Amino acid sequence: MPSRPTEPAQRSRAASTGLVLTLVLVVAAFALPVLLDWETWSRASRSAHPWASPPLHGFWDPKLLGPGTAPAVLVAVVGLGWFPRFAATASWGRLLVASYAVAVAWMLSLAFVDGTEGVARVLDHSSEYLPSAREVDDVPEMLRTYVDRIPYSHPDNWPTQAAGHPPLALLFFVGLVRVGLGGSFAAGMVVTLVGATTALSVLALLRTLDAEALARRAAPFLVLSPTAVFMAVSADAVFTAVTAAGLALLARGAVAGGRAWIGWSAAAGLVLGCSVLLSYGMGLMGAVALAVLVAARSWRPLPVAVLAALVPVLAMAAAGFAWWEAYPVLTERYWDGIAGDRPAWYWMWGNLAALAVSAGPLVGAALAHAGARARLLRDDALGPGTRTVAVLVLGAVVAIAVADLSRMSKSEVERIWLPFMPWLTIAAALLPGAWRRWGLGLQVGWALVVEHLLYTSW
Repeated sequence: MPSRPTEPAQRSRAASTGLVLTLVLVVAAFALPVLLDWETWSRASRSAHPWASPPLHGFWDPKLLGPGTAPAVLVAVVGLGWFPRFAATASWGRLLVASYAVAVAWMLSLAFVDGTEGVARVLDHSSEYLPSAREVDDVPEMLRTYVDRIPYSHPDNWPTQAAGHPPLALLFFVGLVRVGLGGSFAAGMVVTLVGATTALSVLALLRTLDAEALARRAAPFLVLSPTAVFMAVSADAVFTAVTAAGLALLARGAVAGGRAWIGWSAAAGLVLGCSVLLSYGMGLMGAVALAVLVAARSWRPLPVAVLAALVPVLAMAAAGFAWWEAYPVLTERYWDGIAGDRPAWYWMWGNLAALAVSAGPLVGAALAHAGARARLLRDDALGPGTRTVAVLVLGAVVAIAVADLSRMSKSEVERIWLPFMPWLTIAAALLPGAWRRWGLGLQVGWALVVEHLLYTSW
């Protein structure tokens, strides 16, 4: 009778299986619509493109070189050769500074593969926020009429992005316009610089919950993630950064002593309350917020954070925009549009393939590796902090599952689900050392290939 494989071997086999299944899923999602002539409507009919590339919203646009290619390769080489060792040994402050610098360099170099248009093009599109923001000259009136302008039937209905999000997202860009940063390039730079703070918030949260060693392991994967392709100049990068900051504050509230926990918890609630005024989908990040409290083994911050979160929501309602009134109207517009034509039988799994393209295939291996040991959710089976990481990853998985099953995210999830992706990415810290060493190279190479083969629309 053959001997039973050791537990580490079983976990390595789980990671291999997860990686293979992820790659198969991605190939199938790209290939089957072409081979079987499926119409998935990955792009709206009014912007149909002969080289459309479901499950992504973009299309095939191979380019050998671009202005940002050499800088991106340089960042990749330096990041792979230096950053993991630096992250393991540097002081915490230096690690945060370096993480931010590398994240910004990675995001911008990839964007500049398309030249300055890689930063300026997206936000100036007629469906995006900036054109609408430039037209706002009366904010109170905008808020009072915001819900009325969501339906297609309104003669002056909002463009896609403004209609599909609460008004705080538009107000962010109104603010940029008012302070002289309303040009497409300037606004794109601001969005990128804000989005790059995401990794810092995730690292701070992990350290707060006694998972510093795993935070250091996760840092290279967070900073050099393929999500950089979609984070740069996508407004969803701002949503991602704000939500991550709110969760980091919540973690501080869960562990702070004395009365300080009240302030941290209230701050967390205010920030997370603002996040749901940036994107309706951020309500699903409540699953990750609960995971933070489970990981901290403290429910103390919950009532304070919830009450504080209601403050911006109710203040916006007093100004004329009630979230609970707007969402049903948005739902009607959503189903009146291209979403009504997008087949759920494809997008239920095509979304997951788009997620893998954006987050990188190693995330599939890391999730399978973590899932092979349910014990990680109960205790620090693999060292300090493993339970924390496992619980946070589970929270993100639950949020994504609900988003997918809701059918309110058919297509475009390579950017829409960006706020969930850092919390999946930290699962890479649980992989064996050999997997992390070559897996980071896989992630970096994946990002370069995606950027050079596809016009990603973001």
